Amino acid sequence: MLITIIILVVAAAFFVSGKFRSDIVALCALLALLIFQILTPEEALSGFSNQVVIMMVGLFVVGGAIFQTGLAKMISSKILKLAGKSELRLFLLVMLVTGGIGAFVSNTGTVALMLPIVVSLAFNAGMSPSRLLMPLAFASSMGGMMTLIGTPPNLIIQDTLTGAGYGELSFFSFLPVGLICLATGIIVLWPLSRLFLSKKEKKNDGVQTGKTLNQLANEYSLSANLFRLRAPEGSPIIGQTVSALDLRKKYKINILEIRRGETAQHRFLKTVTQEFASAGTIINPGDILYVTGGEQSVEMFAADYRMDVLDEHTSEEAAYAGKTLAFYDIGIAEIVLMSSSGMVNRTVREAGFRDRFNVNVLGIRRKQEYILHDLGDEKMHSGDVLLVQGTWQDIARLGQEDTEWVVLGQPLEQAAKVTLDYKAPVAALIMVLMVAMMVFDFIPVAPVTAVMIAGVLMVLTGCFRNVEAAYKTINWETIVLFAAMLPMSLALEKTGVSGLIAGALTEGLGSLGPVAVLAGVYFTASLMTMFISNTVTAVLMAPIALQSAVQLGVSPVPFLFAVTVAASMCFASPFSTPPNALVMPAGQYTFMDYVKVGLPLQIIMGIVMVIALPLLFPF
Repeated sequence: MLITIIILVVAAAFFVSGKFRSDIVALCALLALLIFQILTPEEALSGFSNQVVIMMVGLFVVGGAIFQTGLAKMISSKILKLAGKSELRLFLLVMLVTGGIGAFVSNTGTVALMLPIVVSLAFNAGMSPSRLLMPLAFASSMGGMMTLIGTPPNLIIQDTLTGAGYGELSFFSFLPVGLICLATGIIVLWPLSRLFLSKKEKKNDGVQTGKTLNQLANEYSLSANLFRLRAPEGSPIIGQTVSALDLRKKYKINILEIRRGETAQHRFLKTVTQEFASAGTIINPGDILYVTGGEQSVEMFAADYRMDVLDEHTSEEAAYAGKTLAFYDIGIAEIVLMSSSGMVNRTVREAGFRDRFNVNVLGIRRKQEYILHDLGDEKMHSGDVLLVQGTWQDIARLGQEDTEWVVLGQPLEQAAKVTLDYKAPVAALIMVLMVAMMVFDFIPVAPVTAVMIAGVLMVLTGCFRNVEAAYKTINWETIVLFAAMLPMSLALEKTGVSGLIAGALTEGLGSLGPVAVLAGVYFTASLMTMFISNTVTAVLMAPIALQSAVQLGVSPVPFLFAVTVAASMCFASPFSTPPNALVMPAGQYTFMDYVKVGLPLQIIMGIVMVIALPLLFPF
């Protein structure tokens, strides 16, 4: 028992100091429990197969897809319109919406749905996401107190009461308690978040990561020289390859890309394929050609092949209205020619960028001059900056020719930032299906299964650029931290630490009356849940609370409610609940951030509940 307490205290000290990564501290604590044979290997590793941990992995993927498809930005923009420019109104909206969802969806699922939306919301509002993410996590737990299914401890006290013959609680018996929790949270969190979470801005230490894609497009005036042409049925261009058209020589224009519509059986799943115009690409009916060049040359080409010239307000798909270039599969980047390059003093046509590297040269920046027309005959100089276009993979391969040029920026990192907004409806449908499977009991699917199904569907339906992009959304530090700390609750239970502390505190307060015992039960459970899961805390404390009430000759209902509220309202630790852990990386929080903001809230919540519970459920 003593060794377990020492390991717990030392781990907590390292968490508070913040000098070591939290996942490493958790793993070292787990190893110590193994070395001293407090836990068997099977027990120590049980956290890594725990349903909650697996669910967290899946929810990271689902949340990443919501971000990657731009769905988060779309939803956040709607919320932002309601909030206007008021930070207080925005804070209230996040708390209320999250609390409302949390009443019917698990708090872990609620945070996974809301996290990407809130991050996008914060950036659009010019706020640091850290100001809203910790309140988001806490609000999901508060919302869970509103209904019977909101959090596992609610079901545990229901089972304890029915087992003791006190009747069942209704679905909304918890609603008054949940509303008081949410109101208390809003009142306390608003000043605390402004005081302690307002300076958590992400720093880049002055490192320049390159121009954004939109900055490059504007700098080289791509939109100004961009024209869209549709190939209708019956056009002479149908069936021809790009190389056979020989557009550079005949018209001095370039085909940058081809948008090709793909209609599924349902319009909701309609999407658009973006293809690089390689030499062998065949033009199909309905294709949209994105070309650059002089206006007269483009009009001549369109007339010769009887193609429709689309104005800037016409789009091949409603979702693209008002857009010009998109960078889903095809991107742009700058390369600087070195003095030793074999391309120096050769024309762009002679260099054969398209044939050798499968990329187009869209423009040349020479000192302060931009060369955008008749590039084929332009000789390249040492130090020229070339704007190239191609698939992201082909652009990345240009970096291998390090004796010829230097690729500016990080093209693959830029590609990862591009939202696949045409997939937003698909991501929304998957998200709704996941929530439905988690909410409705008549759907025979466990929550963890629903999350896994949603995660796999996000990958299979193309809501990520590739599988690697999905894996990158998983924050393994958070997963390892939570999985390594879960067996700690087993160690505390196994060695008798939990039972000893709970029994001693409640028995010592018995002579002081029911309110004192209620406070003892509440704060004992609140202390325990900082180190072990809320479900285990409720299992351990529920029979103690019941027995305490029976010995005092009063109703056990307020005592059991004290257990479930205390077990669920744990805010002072990042690993006490999955929502706290989920927001930790995105909010760039340290352990001490939870102590500064969560501990005062946890104490105030306890005081409010000790006063309110006897009023709601008289002794």
